[in-house]
Amino acid sequence: EHMLKLGVDTGGTFTDFILLSDEGIRTYKTPSTPDDPARAIMGGVRHFFDEIPDALEIVHGTTVGTNAFLERKGAKTVLVTTAGFEDVLFIGRQNRARLYDLDIERPPQIIGREQCIGIKERLRADGSVQSPLGGKGVGKRLRAFCRQSGAESVVVCLLHSYANPGHERMLAEMLAPLGLPLTLSSDILPEFREYERLTTTLINGYLAPVIAAYIGRLAAQLPGVPLSIQQSNGGVLPAAGIAERAVHTVLSGPAGGVGGAFHLAREMGIDKIITFDMGGTSTDVSLCDGQPTLTRDYRIDGYPVRVPLLDIHTVGAGGGSLAWGDAGGLLQVGPASAGADPGPVCYGRGEGITVTDANLYLGRLLADRFLGGEMVLDRARVERYMTHLGAQLGLVPMEAALGIIRIVNAGMAKAVRAVSLERGHDPKEFTLFSFGGASGLHCCELADELGMERIVVPARAGILSAQGMALADPVLDYGQALFLAGDELTAERLRPAFIALEEKGRQEAASLCRQGELVVERFLDLRYRGQSHELTVPMAGDFTASFHDAHARNFGYRLDDAPLELVSIRCTLRLSRQGRPLPRAAIAAAGQPRPTATSVVQLAAGDREVGVFVRRELGPGQAITGPALVVDDYTTVLVGEGWRLRVDALLNLDLTR
Repeated sequence: EHMLKLGVDTGGTFTDFILLSDEGIRTYKTPSTPDDPARAIMGGVRHFFDEIPDALEIVHGTTVGTNAFLERKGAKTVLVTTAGFEDVLFIGRQNRARLYDLDIERPPQIIGREQCIGIKERLRADGSVQSPLGGKGVGKRLRAFCRQSGAESVVVCLLHSYANPGHERMLAEMLAPLGLPLTLSSDILPEFREYERLTTTLINGYLAPVIAAYIGRLAAQLPGVPLSIQQSNGGVLPAAGIAERAVHTVLSGPAGGVGGAFHLAREMGIDKIITFDMGGTSTDVSLCDGQPTLTRDYRIDGYPVRVPLLDIHTVGAGGGSLAWGDAGGLLQVGPASAGADPGPVCYGRGEGITVTDANLYLGRLLADRFLGGEMVLDRARVERYMTHLGAQLGLVPMEAALGIIRIVNAGMAKAVRAVSLERGHDPKEFTLFSFGGASGLHCCELADELGMERIVVPARAGILSAQGMALADPVLDYGQALFLAGDELTAERLRPAFIALEEKGRQEAASLCRQGELVVERFLDLRYRGQSHELTVPMAGDFTASFHDAHARNFGYRLDDAPLELVSIRCTLRLSRQGRPLPRAAIAAAGQPRPTATSVVQLAAGDREVGVFVRRELGPGQAITGPALVVDDYTTVLVGEGWRLRVDALLNLDLTR
């Protein structure tokens, strides 16, 4: 069968496309259209095809849900909960982000208190009924409340419904005549921890109509084209069912990059990587040790989301991050960004010096080679503004520019340590996968700071997220609370619970996805009895031993004789589709290529004249010794002092110390 797959990554500044077909790989990049992302997508589709072919499949990573949440532009949502628990959302947890700050600002509310309604009913923690759900008047009262408040979406989250979904299902029947999108906590997250279950379910209901409307608009312009959406867990799902799982798209964009890097690393035979994705506004880092790392301790704008998603650490450090002097006269960089409009000083309109400007000032970015030469950067303007910033801080402009780079690199090194050293991994054992528009200028200095020995800049570094989306498999995650401890915690005891959970998954997978071989993985959420946090370990083999090992790696100690406690079981269903390998080129005789030009670059050790190479002209097997600049259409790579670059058969740049 013919393969035509289009990966589309909608970013803050650019929308990236990659088309995988029998003929090979084609790419395209166009400015995003934030008012309606579908406009840029349709522009890209028309760039490749005059007429949409039958075989086309589109995989799309979207920030629509994330942005709607951050800007609080979700649907008007009503929250139905157990009477007396209407304030759970506003009380939250008592732990504070900053312990001694008396002037703490809470994140903006998702919905107002007047949109919460309590229903008289009560379940016990084991699922038995303490007070039954009230009689006939309840449905009428609920429907009236929803109509009066102008609800566009309804969320039901009752106490202990993870143990018994009965009351939530009864309420769903009462609310059905309204014809509104309905989210039940017993469907989204049937697990204990009231506050986290409530916020996750509420965010899902709050975003569902927004995502449904967006997908509807996009699908209407692409009649008959199978459309899939990238989820936060690294897998994809058909767009048809995504609105009901809206909360699973909050990391849709960055997840594609991790997936793309992981897929590429596997083809290169590397199993330990740290991904480093530096764009215009932020940098995302994530660690893959044989597998991408998943977490369930994620917060979006202060609210917990307890679904499995890729463990991606984001810092406000990108090419557009602004440099400024604080009250004490110290240089600071970020988290504010110049964005795409007005952009850095060198674009001709911005007024604030950014990281990109510092790179241009230091000769690391070439003014006439930006975006493949389509955009000429204004160096004279940067010199004026850099002199002004330096004067404010009492620095010569060169010191100010080098200082900006040092500060940004330190912030990114801290992010890498957060996903590696702080979780028991030594970054020295990992390869740094560097992609995104701005990462190439910083990867060598970042690796130096962390003691890392190898860097890979992928062949299509500017659009790796879109490539990851096009290659991703459909994945569904399920969890269910189950409390077992001590002698009861045996494989025999767990088997029926897993079979029931998987059956639900198989039915859903069959209804959503047509092809692919089903692979099921089972996991347990375990803890030492009496602990308040748990670790997720695979169900395979001796799971108690794997728990002790994981605990020792994460927390530095183990209690081999202490009894274990299970709080929930989970399973992941992956539809594995044998993807084609990426095209490889033959390695020619390795020669040292000739630079197309030379340029003076300011390095920490002083200025050096370095060779400038054009990436498209470098063939497989060719090698360059740093310092040097390699210019690509969407990114520039600064090969540092003491680094050697070699082009491999997949056309990646493989840098080693």
